[in-house]
Amino acid sequence: MDEKTMVNDILAGVKSDLTAYQTAISEAENISLRQAFQQIRNNDESFQYELFKIAQSKGYYIPAQKATITEINNVKSNMQ
Repeated sequence: MDEKTMVNDILAGVKSDLTAYQTAISEAENISLRQAFQQIRNNDESFQYELFKIAQSKGYYIPAQKATITEINNVKSNMQ
């Protein structure tokens, strides 16, 4: 397995984990457990962002084109 594939697999896994943590946080009644999940999520978000920056710098990840002002305004008006 090449480096690009490994990096993309890790990023996909962390993204999945972040979704699971968010669900656990929203459903946790025990404040200590909730805070533990939040800390784990925060650490994973930091790790994901650092790995994303590396992947982007190596050309493994190319973000979508930036939205135009018109597209942004359309989303804003749809959300209001």
